[in-house]
Amino acid sequence: MNLDEVICFCQSVTSGMIKDAVDNGAATLEEVQERTGAGTVCGSCIANVQRLVEQFVAERAGS
Repeated sequence: MNLDEVICFCQSVTSGMIKDAVDNGAATLEEVQERTGAGTVCGSCIANVQRLVEQFVAERAGS
Protein backbone atom coordinates (compact mmCIF):
# COMPACT_ATOMS: atom_id res chain seq x y z
CA MET A 1 0.00 0.00 0.00
CA ASN A 2 1.20 3.46 -0.87
CA LEU A 3 0.94 5.48 2.34
CA ASP A 4 1.57 8.67 0.34
CA GLU A 5 -1.60 8.17 -1.73
CA VAL A 6 -4.03 11.04 -1.24
CA ILE A 7 -7.41 9.69 -0.11
CA CYS A 8 -9.16 12.96 0.70
CA PHE A 9 -8.31 15.63 -1.85
CA CYS A 10 -10.32 18.36 -0.11
CA GLN A 11 -8.15 18.12 3.01
CA SER A 12 -5.02 16.58 1.40
CA VAL A 13 -5.20 13.54 3.69
CA THR A 14 -3.05 10.55 2.74
CA SER A 15 -3.37 6.87 3.61
CA GLY A 16 -0.40 7.35 5.91
CA MET A 17 -2.14 10.12 7.81
CA ILE A 18 -5.15 7.87 8.34
CA LYS A 19 -2.84 5.06 9.49
CA ASP A 20 -1.09 7.44 11.91
CA ALA A 21 -4.45 8.47 13.37
CA VAL A 22 -5.40 4.82 13.91
CA ASP A 23 -1.95 3.99 15.30
CA ASN A 24 -2.45 6.83 17.78
CA GLY A 25 -5.78 5.55 19.06
CA ALA A 26 -8.51 6.43 16.56
CA ALA A 27 -10.78 3.43 16.03
CA THR A 28 -13.79 4.82 14.15
CA LEU A 29 -14.45 6.87 11.04
CA GLU A 30 -15.58 9.74 13.24
CA GLU A 31 -12.38 9.71 15.31
CA VAL A 32 -10.24 9.67 12.16
CA GLN A 33 -12.31 12.52 10.72
CA GLU A 34 -11.79 14.51 13.92
CA ARG A 35 -8.02 14.00 13.81
CA THR A 36 -7.42 14.37 10.06
CA GLY A 37 -10.41 16.17 8.58
CA ALA A 38 -10.74 13.40 5.97
CA GLY A 39 -14.22 13.21 4.51
CA THR A 40 -15.47 16.35 6.20
CA VAL A 41 -15.80 18.62 3.16
CA CYS A 42 -17.47 17.02 0.13
CA GLY A 43 -17.74 13.47 1.49
CA SER A 44 -16.87 11.68 -1.74
CA CYS A 45 -14.01 9.81 -0.04
CA ILE A 46 -15.99 8.52 2.96
CA ALA A 47 -16.17 4.92 1.71
CA ASN A 48 -12.42 4.81 1.10
CA VAL A 49 -11.64 6.40 4.47
CA GLN A 50 -13.96 3.92 6.22
CA ARG A 51 -12.31 0.98 4.43
CA LEU A 52 -8.85 2.16 5.48
CA VAL A 53 -9.92 2.77 9.07
CA GLU A 54 -11.28 -0.78 9.27
CA GLN A 55 -8.13 -2.20 7.68
CA PHE A 56 -5.73 -0.31 9.96
CA VAL A 57 -7.78 -1.07 13.09
CA ALA A 58 -7.68 -4.77 12.18
CA GLU A 59 -3.91 -4.59 11.61
CA ARG A 60 -3.45 -2.84 14.94
CA ALA A 61 -5.45 -5.58 16.65
CA GLY A 62 -3.28 -8.20 15.01
CA SER A 63 -6.04 -9.70 12.86
